[in-house]
Amino acid sequence: MDRQLIKGNEAVVFGALLGGATHFFGYPITPASEIAHAAAQYFNGTGRCFLQAEDEVNAINMIYGAASAGARVMTGSSGPGIALMAEGVSYLAGAELPAVIVDVQRAGPGLGNIWAEQSDYNMVVKGGGHGNYRNIVLAPFSAQEMCDFTYRAFEIAEKYRMTVFILTDAYIGQIMEPVLLPREVRHAPRHDWAVYADRESRGNLVTSILMSTELLSEHNWKLQEKYKKVEAELVEWEEYETGDAEYLFSAFGICARICLSAVHELRNKGIKAGLLRPKTLFPFPEKRFRELAKQVKSVVVVEMNNGQMARDVEHAVRCSIPVLRYNWMGGMVPSTQEVTERAQKDMRG
Repeated sequence: MDRQLIKGNEAVVFGALLGGATHFFGYPITPASEIAHAAAQYFNGTGRCFLQAEDEVNAINMIYGAASAGARVMTGSSGPGIALMAEGVSYLAGAELPAVIVDVQRAGPGLGNIWAEQSDYNMVVKGGGHGNYRNIVLAPFSAQEMCDFTYRAFEIAEKYRMTVFILTDAYIGQIMEPVLLPREVRHAPRHDWAVYADRESRGNLVTSILMSTELLSEHNWKLQEKYKKVEAELVEWEEYETGDAEYLFSAFGICARICLSAVHELRNKGIKAGLLRPKTLFPFPEKRFRELAKQVKSVVVVEMNNGQMARDVEHAVRCSIPVLRYNWMGGMVPSTQEVTERAQKDMRG
């Protein structure tokens, strides 16, 4: 059926299968467990491969191996599991292997608890492993986008030979909404760099080790040029009521939905508020923030962390206007009323 009532975590799996994913390697963890459950049900049932690894370290290394052989590979986890994958993610970046990883964020640090948080921003957007690398990071705020972003992610990953993260939070992962599924089923092409164990690919080498300082330096500079290309070509965002806005909200995930409601409430009170929601966290819509900074009086960044995305907003607007940080941590989720009342107070000031 084209339309299904499913959780955001399940929508990821439907998007992956229709997007041509061939392998899922993972280990269940709340609040991302439905991803592994749905993958176990649907991957093996459609001729694909699902394998529950012993742990997240094994899962990410399985992804490295399958990606080297040209497969469309993915996994899904939450903060503690993604942290365990950090070394493997760095290896993927060094070897320029495409992969898709879903991070359904939970509260931390440590084991924390299973409630929603957005504190993996720095780890995922800035690169949690060692080395000078970046990940492409997509930030859905609905079950529909969980499906759509994952559907697109494999072709993005292959175009740039990079890891694509779907960075969301427990609320978006657990929310159940109608999802319109893509009609076209995509398939992985043959890659001229992959190792297929045949004559044509015999000369290919997949590695992230370069023992010469000159060669490693050259490789790093090549990666930086690729990241600049991504920044020029891939940046995406969505705006609401920004045409005449005097006050700008910015958020991702569940906080973006809360801010959208806050914008409507403030508009009803005669306050010209708008919302800029980054769809890509890397690349980040810096240019659009700078443009709107010439128009609005302040930016309010709403996050369930200690202000991690706010630093990127501050960098984008270059101290030209105030950037206010509204932060919640430990699994606490703000209400529309809390955001609205606090914004009204700050705007009067």
